Amino acid sequence: MTNSVSHAGDWRGRSVANGGGPGSIPRCRPGGSARDLGYYRGMTTRLFLIRHGATTLAAEDRFAGSIDVELSEEGRGQARALGERLADDAIAAVYCSSMKRTLETAAIVARPHGLTPIPRDGLREINHGRWEGLRRVEVEAQFAKEYAAYEADPFTFAPEGGESGLSVMARALPVVREILLVHEGATVAVVSHKATIRLLVASFLGLDARGYRDRLDQSPACLNILDFKDPVRARLALFNDVSHYADRPRRPAAHISNWWDAPEKA
Repeated sequence: MTNSVSHAGDWRGRSVANGGGPGSIPRCRPGGSARDLGYYRGMTTRLFLIRHGATTLAAEDRFAGSIDVELSEEGRGQARALGERLADDAIAAVYCSSMKRTLETAAIVARPHGLTPIPRDGLREINHGRWEGLRRVEVEAQFAKEYAAYEADPFTFAPEGGESGLSVMARALPVVREILLVHEGATVAVVSHKATIRLLVASFLGLDARGYRDRLDQSPACLNILDFKDPVRARLALFNDVSHYADRPRRPAAHISNWWDAPEKA
């Protein structure tokens, strides 16, 4: 998938004015609420699914799911750019995981709307157990059999003391379902993490979650938009979009997985 599936504004992330062209989000009537938008969209609930901004460990290729690392200055800038992009959208509520990097990103996004982020522990990042804080090459060297099983199927395998992708999906999906039900017909933002978001998207779209690490990317402070007719039926409108701070999608880097780095050996 590419960064420009569809857009709630122009391609650089600027919102289309009221009554603007296709893809624009209708604004509430004066004195109305975000729920009024459901009238214009046939009671569609719009979900802004957001990854937190870059962190102080982002460039070190470490497993840092449960480590409560903070945003870097770069990450704060990315989050501010996203907050400016979404400032004119009628966001009814902002939810986030209980980790520092998502709490701060969510606060930046929520500020223009006068909202306070609502933490939900089920939205936290995957826990890599005894791999936490280690680089991938270190994990491969110290826990070779575990890492091979993880590469083969990260959805059902969990490192010692950690979580499988299935476990993450089992705790995150009910949280999002509740959010969609509470805010039916409105627009709501959820700030979460790379693995958690990829697993949620795979579930919403009926994709094989065993390939979530290899086939789905999430850049720091990226925006995904999903429209829901109910908590089960979802349509992806935008995926991994960073046009609020970058002119083009980033190219895939190495160190994603052995499947990506050396596909001929897979």
